[in-house]
Amino acid sequence: MENINFTYEDGNRKPGEVKVYALSTCAFCKKALKFLRENSICFSYVYVDELDPEVKDKLKAWLREKYKEETGFPFLVIDDSTVLIGFNEEKYIRHLVK
Repeated sequence: MENINFTYEDGNRKPGEVKVYALSTCAFCKKALKFLRENSICFSYVYVDELDPEVKDKLKAWLREKYKEETGFPFLVIDDSTVLIGFNEEKYIRHLVK
């Protein structure tokens, strides 16, 4: 899924390449993005619900296939290997703030 345009946000912490697949209307997604910003973590994000329906469906299928996880939001990926689904502050601290 190389054609997805992510928005990049810079920060002082770089715990690896952090990508967030979010929904623009999701309260948990908003909390996750707020956490990343408040903890000055570098990350990229895309609002999946704002993509064309065909692209959105392909992306969700690709995420399920690649990471062997059901798609839930936010869907955060660290270094293309660690996946955090939903927003759990303890997990975010453990994996991103260290």
